[in-house]
Formats: sequence, C-alpha cells, structure tokens
Amino acid sequence: METKKLTERVSVSPQILADDMAELKAQGFRAIICNRPDGEGTDQPTFTEIETAAKKHGLEAVYIPVVSGKVVDTEADAFGAAMETLPAPVLAYCRSGMRSATLWSLSQAGKTDLADILSKTKAAGYDMSGVVRRIANGGKTPTDTGDVTYEVVIVGAGAGGIATAASLKARKPDLEIAIIDPADVHYYQPGWTMVGGGVFDASETAKTMASLIPQDVHWIKAAVAAFEPKNNAIILDGCRVVKYKRLVVCPGLKLDWGKIEGLNETLGQNGVTSNYRYDLAPYTWELVSTMTSGRAIFTQPPMPIKCAGAPQKAMYLSGDAWHRRGVLKDIDIQFNNAGGVLFGVKDYVPALMDYVQKYNAHLNFFHNLVAVDGPAKKAWFDVAKPDTPIERIEMDFDMMHVCPPQSAPDFIRVSPLADAAGWVDVDQATLRHKSFDNVWALGDVMNAPNAKTMAAARKQAPVVANNMVADMNGKSATSQYDGYGSCPLTVERGKIVLAEFGYGGVLLPSFPRALIDGTKPSRAAWFLKEHLLPPIYWQGMLKGREWLAKPEALSAKVD
Repeated sequence: METKKLTERVSVSPQILADDMAELKAQGFRAIICNRPDGEGTDQPTFTEIETAAKKHGLEAVYIPVVSGKVVDTEADAFGAAMETLPAPVLAYCRSGMRSATLWSLSQAGKTDLADILSKTKAAGYDMSGVVRRIANGGKTPTDTGDVTYEVVIVGAGAGGIATAASLKARKPDLEIAIIDPADVHYYQPGWTMVGGGVFDASETAKTMASLIPQDVHWIKAAVAAFEPKNNAIILDGCRVVKYKRLVVCPGLKLDWGKIEGLNETLGQNGVTSNYRYDLAPYTWELVSTMTSGRAIFTQPPMPIKCAGAPQKAMYLSGDAWHRRGVLKDIDIQFNNAGGVLFGVKDYVPALMDYVQKYNAHLNFFHNLVAVDGPAKKAWFDVAKPDTPIERIEMDFDMMHVCPPQSAPDFIRVSPLADAAGWVDVDQATLRHKSFDNVWALGDVMNAPNAKTMAAARKQAPVVANNMVADMNGKSATSQYDGYGSCPLTVERGKIVLAEFGYGGVLLPSFPRALIDGTKPSRAAWFLKEHLLPPIYWQGMLKGREWLAKPEALSAKVD
C-alpha cells in the first residue's frame, strides 16, 4: 500500500484492503473515501468490507464511486463536500489513485491556484492535463467552444516576446500573431542597475505595453493558466481557450521574494532594497547617497537568476559612490553569494577582483540569505560550504541589497512543456521544443545553458524567427543560437567590464579589442551601456531591427 500526500488534509492511493486499516490508523488517517465502484475488478474488496474494517479502527468511510475516465461535475462536488465534513487527514483511493486525485483537483478549483493544484498532483505522480480546462473553469465542464486560433501565439510580452513578434513581422508582414500578457507596463530591466546607481531616472525604463506591441499584432491582455500542447491550445485564466499553429514561450522568470522569511514585510524600508524591482531601485540610490557609515550587505541567491552580474553591479556602484564622497573607509561592504565564485567566466574575474579590493569588499561564498528582520536590522544566512554541515549565521546590517531567488513561473513549471527541473525543454541551438515541434522558447524560461540576460534574448529572437519561418515554408531550421549573453559589469561610474560570452564560457566579443577589451574596465563600454543600449533596445530590438544580432547559420552538425 502506497499513500501519496497532496496536502496535509488529503492523500490518495491505489486500491487498499481491509487488512490495511490498522496501518492507515497508525499513519494518522481518520477517514477513508472510496472512489472505485464495486465490482470493477475481480480482486477488489467491496466498499462494505472496507467500511466495516474502517469502523473497527475508528475511521469514517464514505462511498463516492466514479466510473474510470468519466468523472462528472456532481461527483467532484460530492468529493468536495465530503472533504469539508470528514475529519482530517483523509485517504481517498481508487484503482490507481488517478480518479481520487482528479476529484480533489476539481474540488479545489476556484479555491486553490491552478498551478498549485497541478504541482501537487504532479509531485504525487498524477497528470491532470486532461482536466486542466475544467479546473480552470472552476471545476465545471466548460461549455464554451468558441476557441480563437492564430498562426503564431507568443506567451510573454517582455523583451523576448515583443522582439520575436517584430522579427516575425519583418519577415512575414501578413502573419497573424497574438501576444498574451496581462501587464500594462513594459520595463527596460537592464536600466534598473543604473537607477540604483543614481544614473538613470526610473521613468526612463518604463513604457506602456500598448505603445510597444507591433502594429497588427493582437494583444490578449490575460494571464496564462495552463498549456495543452497536444491540442495546440493555451488555457487562460477564466478558462478562455486560445489555439495556435505555432507557439513561442517567453514569459520571463518568477521572482520568489516569499522564499526569504520576513523579506516581503520589510522591502522598501528599514534599509532593505533591491534593484530587481522598478519601485525599489530608486530606494537603493536613496540609501546609498545618504549612507555615511555602517554595514552594507549585498546578496546573491543560488543560480539561475537573470543577469547574474546584477547583484555585484549594485555593490560596485555603491562602493564607487561612497568612495567619491569620502565615506568608504567607514562602510563595511559584505558580498554574500550563495555560489562559490565571483563570476562564472574566469576571464573577467581579475578585473572584478581589482574593484573588490578597491572597495575593500568582503566576499562570503556559499552564504544564502534565508531570513531577515528589517526593524531589528538583522539577516540570517545558511552557510553551505562543500563537505561541511550547513551552518546558520546572523549578520547585522544598516543597508541590504537583496537579489531574490528565481525560478520558472508556476504555470510553466507544472506544464507538459517543462523538463524535470521546471524549465521549457528546448534544443539549445535551434530553440525548438524537444517534444513538440511547433513550439519554440527563448529568454529566461527555457533550459539552454546560457546566461539569462536581455542581450541573450536580443540574439535569440532572430534565431527563433528565422527557424519558425523556415518551418512555415516546409524547411528545416536554418539558424542557431551560440549561447551569447552579455553582462555589462558597472564597476564604477564611467567604467564597465563588458562581459560577452557564449556556451561553455567561450568569449564572444562584439567589438574589436582595440575598441573595447571586455576583460578590462573601459569608458567606451560605459558609453555603450548609458547612451547606446537603451535606443538599441527601444528602437532596434523591439522594432524588429536586428542590430548586433544577425542570426548565425546552423552548422551541419548540432549537438
């Protein structure tokens, strides 16, 4: 007998026997729900046998039989009602546990987030993709059959989504494209480091979504609830269905602030800030520009995160500001990194270490932020050095810049498009899905082993556009992505170490070394970051003008 916990209140299992009651009682169960009709199999006990054995051990038992493959709405309602009245925890069973898991899922519709339902059932080994529309529809069988279909649907109107739509339109102007995104505002997120450093104003990094989505591209202003790739369908919140011939997935990352105990309650006050949020980046500069002494902690969570250099960029620009004001000697800078290296591509580390020493910053590797008490100005870190037991330490602070843990959005993580780790599963060269050949992905949410940066998306969008158009023309993929990513490391105001690299950490500079040597700080790289990259983004990338982003021809052999 194997029970699988869905929540603290309910578990499911395959067929149980009367002799199992003593063990179930010992495990703490207080009630049983039978979802298997009597007589379905020659080897199953009747419900009366189960009920009699349950009562002998002080367990309640309820019979809600469901025909295999035919869970109806009234049965889900009955299951939900039983869950409200029975003492918990409850064990529901059928032949395999699938019907019981389905009934629980439908009974929770409208009460529990869809992604959470799918996550819990998936973890227990049950795939709810067959009833996802019903769950999205409040647990009821949908009656709306008025599905809308587009040639291309793009999920996510961030950098990757809009750039891909624009690149596709540049190649096939008559192509019918829809973008799905609920947001009203589009942000130039690479600019937030500069906001936190007092260089940009926050308003320079935001534009209305409506002003950026390409002309003649349909904007579906809604959130995605789930995917049905076998049916070429996307389920929106509210159970609306959008169908596609080809799909592009690029919704970006989930910033999981809630994983750090106490963080949500203190963000934006008590000296706790983050350049990873539009509304908080100005607070970073407020803290830096007024701080004259004390301890400043800069944190970096486990990978992956978007723009892996951003946590240390905040440290460098802050250190430079304190140095220029003559107060650096009175400020204790601590860089607490959950990883074991300063930067993943070793060629850039020597130049960065020069600035670590200039600002007298202390590098604390394997330090992961787990809790913060803002009013008390205290933070706790789990120190997990290799081959050493995890130790939790406490640190006081006057200012703390936090980079939050990050993951794929929940609706991606639990979808059929995701790999075991929760990322969209693509071929790293063509960016085509490994299992569904009419699906592509780019940006932060796919599982290619590249740095998650806007510059990466700038290179990926033309690759996806080229390969999709080739597919529309009945041809194989023509372009490949080499893993390019760029991280302009703002080591001081006026100088940048321009890290540009591809798969495996191979250096991929965009400019001749005589113009910009990316391994050394340069004013030319700062000029690029401050003056050229914003217009390249707004007027180039998002308009389908592929400046510095010409797709590379696909090699004859792709691993």
